[in-house]
Amino acid sequence: KEAAHQLGTPLSSLMAWVELLKEKDETKEMVLEMEKDIKRLDTITDRFSKIGSKPELKEVDIVNLINQSVEYLKSRMPDNTLFTIEFPNKEIFIPISGILLEWVVENLVRNAVDAMKGKGEIRISITEDITNVIINITDNGDGIDKSIIKYT
Repeated sequence: KEAAHQLGTPLSSLMAWVELLKEKDETKEMVLEMEKDIKRLDTITDRFSKIGSKPELKEVDIVNLINQSVEYLKSRMPDNTLFTIEFPNKEIFIPISGILLEWVVENLVRNAVDAMKGKGEIRISITEDITNVIINITDNGDGIDKSIIKYT
C-alpha cells in the first residue's frame, strides 16, 4: 500500500503536465499516448493498493474490458507480435474485479511475448455457454520446459 501511495504523487503531477501539453496542437498524438501510460500507472497503483484486500466484484462487460487491455498492450509490444482477437459481437457482463482481470490478461500477454521471443502470434478469444465464460489466451511460443512442469 505504501508503494501505491508513493506512485500517486508523481502520477498526479504528470496528469497536470499532460493537461498543459494538450493545449498545443503539435503534441496531441504524443500526449494521447502519454495519457494512456499515465492511466496505466494509475491502474497499477490501484492494483498494488488492493493487495491483501478482498476483491470488489462489480458487473463488468468483459468483452470491452479485455479489448481495451489488448489495444493498450498491442502498441507496446514488439512489431513482430501478431494479435488475433475472437470476441463475440455483444456485451457479456459478469461480476468480477476488472482491475485484477486486466492484470491477469496483461501478465499472460507479456508471458506469451517472452515465450515467443517477441515474434509470433497471440490468440485471444472469449466464448460463453449457459453457465461459463471462457477466456482463452494462446501463443505459438515454445511452451513451458517439460523438466520444470510438476504433475500432481
